Amino acid sequence: MCELFGLSAYKRTDIKAYLKEFFSHSDKNPHGFGLLTGDKNVLLKQPCRASDSRALADALEEISPQRIAIAHIRYATVGMVTAQNCHPFVLKDISGREWSMIHNGTIYSVRNTIKYTDKQTGDTDSERLFLYFIDVLNSRLAKGDICERERFDIVNDFIVENAPRNKLNIIFFDGETMYVHKNLKDTLSFKKLDCGVIFSTTELDDSGWEQFPMTQVIAFKDGKEVFRGAPHKGEFIPTLEYITALDAMHI
Repeated sequence: MCELFGLSAYKRTDIKAYLKEFFSHSDKNPHGFGLLTGDKNVLLKQPCRASDSRALADALEEISPQRIAIAHIRYATVGMVTAQNCHPFVLKDISGREWSMIHNGTIYSVRNTIKYTDKQTGDTDSERLFLYFIDVLNSRLAKGDICERERFDIVNDFIVENAPRNKLNIIFFDGETMYVHKNLKDTLSFKKLDCGVIFSTTELDDSGWEQFPMTQVIAFKDGKEVFRGAPHKGEFIPTLEYITALDAMHI
């Protein structure tokens, strides 16, 4: 299973040890990695085992304290092992705001995303979902400027609509605010720090971790919760139906 990492903090925070532990899990997630740090929007992605990357090792030794970071290690279920299929995915909306997304899961219900097969640069279901989100966002932006609360509502509504029948552990980041969601039990935790909060699929040390709330979108800015959506009914429960569907997926 892919793994997610996120940091939202109000001041620069040393996350070197957390990231080293996170990327050490690449032995079980060997099909690529990505790291986006917030200070200068530095993005590093490679389609290889994170522990085999000299570039990542150098980056982790040199990384300065950060206020924002998201990271991903990939276990390929849909899509080939290529750089284009590594997360985070990054795009600008029509207002010029840059959005990033990391996803741990599978999109089984492809009704809304199948049309992006010919538009994506890679061949993952995650990228198709991100392209669909950007189109939804742009449709709203075409009607006029939106405030911070309206951005949250767009993200929340999108996730609530697409969570049923899909595994949707996901983090969006819009340059200011981080939006976090999970819908499979025991697959995303968080830890409060003095200056913010970190998120991880698996606990990265021995203390202070709690399970992230289920089926609820929560937004964080400068390390503090700013918005919280209502719990929805889109919990993902793996069944033989979904496993069989995954085996049959060719897109």
